[in-house]
Amino acid sequence: MGTVNGLPAHILLVHAIVVLLPLAALLVLLTAVWPAARQRLAAANAVLSVVVLVLVPITTSAGEWLERRVPQTALLHDHTELGDTAFFYALPVTVLALLIWWRHREATTATPTGEPTAGAGTLGTAKTIRRRTYLAPLSTTVTRVVVVFAAVIAIAAVYGTYRIGDSGAKASWTGNFTSTPSQPEGD
Repeated sequence: MGTVNGLPAHILLVHAIVVLLPLAALLVLLTAVWPAARQRLAAANAVLSVVVLVLVPITTSAGEWLERRVPQTALLHDHTELGDTAFFYALPVTVLALLIWWRHREATTATPTGEPTAGAGTLGTAKTIRRRTYLAPLSTTVTRVVVVFAAVIAIAAVYGTYRIGDSGAKASWTGNFTSTPSQPEGD
C-alpha cells in the first residue's frame, strides 16, 4: 500500500495501531480482572484485537514502502527494526482476548449438573444439560493465571507500542524543526 489521498499510507495507518493496540491490550487486562467488563467487552475486544492483528502487517508493509522513499538514517533504521516487532505484541493480545472471550462464553453457556434448565416438563421434571468445556471457565486457578498473563502482555504491548511510536516520531522529526517560531506567536 503506497498512498492514501496523496499521503503515505503508513503515517495514516500507524495512528490506528498506536491507539488500538494499547486499547486492546488494556481491555484484555480489564476483561481478565473484572467480570462485569468481561460480560460487556470480551466479545468486542476479541474483534478489535483481530482487527489490530490484521492491521499490523498492512501498516508495516506500508512502512517498508515509505522507507524506500525517504533518506536512510540511523533513527529510521531503529524505527523499522522496532516496527517489525509490533506483530509480536499484537499476537499475544489477540490470543488472550480470544481466550478470555471463549472462557466467558463457556462459563455463560455451561449448565452445571443438577440445575434445572429451560424446557422442564409440566410435572416439574427438569433436564440437565451437561456441556463440555475446554478452557475451565469456572476455575479460579485458571482465571488467576489468565490475569497474570493479561497483566504481562498488556504492559509489554503498551510499552512496545510506545517504543515503536517514539522511535518513529524521532525518525520523522529529529532535525526537521526549530524551537524558534517562524512567525510571531499570537497571530
